[in-house]
Amino acid sequence: MSSKSVPEKPARRISEGSVLEKVAKGEKMVDAGKSPKVVAKTEKKVSAEVLCGIQPKMGKAEVGARLKLLYRRYNRGASSLDAKMRAESETMLDAIVEVREKFFGEM
Repeated sequence: MSSKSVPEKPARRISEGSVLEKVAKGEKMVDAGKSPKVVAKTEKKVSAEVLCGIQPKMGKAEVGARLKLLYRRYNRGASSLDAKMRAESETMLDAIVEVREKFFGEM
């Protein structure tokens, strides 16, 4: 019998921190394609539109597509065993619902 060792996957490291960590520090988020980037410091309370990367010039179709993408991304994390990821996902899902109700009416 030969025993082959399976190499472990390296732990994933996030160098800049999560979106919610940046928002909690009061940094303004702006959409730059796929994910928000830090631009400047702002007040502590950040709107759901900023969290979701929604800009005033976006049409309903663009907002819908953005919310769909974010929902797919964060819905999976809502059932994570990692408490930090789960909390971040829940906050983002709440923001997605708030933006959806604002643009498309109550569910």
